[in-house]
Amino acid sequence: MSGYAPSEAARRSGFSLDTLRYYEKIGLLADVGRTTGGQRVFTDDDLGWLVLFRCLRDTGMPIAQMCRYAELAREGEHTADERRELLQQHAARVEEQMLLLSRQYEHLREKIRFYERLPGPVPETDQPTANRLGPAVSR
Repeated sequence: MSGYAPSEAARRSGFSLDTLRYYEKIGLLADVGRTTGGQRVFTDDDLGWLVLFRCLRDTGMPIAQMCRYAELAREGEHTADERRELLQQHAARVEEQMLLLSRQYEHLREKIRFYERLPGPVPETDQPTANRLGPAVSR
C-alpha cells in the first residue's frame, strides 16, 4: 500500500488541499488514513476515487450525486445496478451539454468567419462622424 501526503494527493488529483479536506468532511472520501502525528495519508485507492471525482466534477455532476454514488459503492456489489443507472443518467446529461456546446461553438465560429471577411479598418479621419461614436448595434 502506497501512502501519499495531502500535497501529493492534491497534485495528482488536481484538487486543492481545501477540496480534499472538504470531500473528507462531507464523507465523499471515507476512512482517509492518518499518521501517528494526525496528518492525512492517501492511498492508491483514495487516489482512484479522486480520479473518478475529478471526472464527475469536470462533467458537471452535483456533489450530492457524487456522494450518493460513493455511498452506494461502499454499500457493496448489490448496488451496482443503481450506480450504473446514476452514471448513465449523468452521461446522458453530459451528452446533451456536449451537443449544445457543439452547436454554440459552430455559431461562434460562424461569427468569427463573418468578422474575418470584413475589410480592414478605415482610418479614423475617413470615417463619418456617426461611426466615431461607435456602432449602434453589433451582433
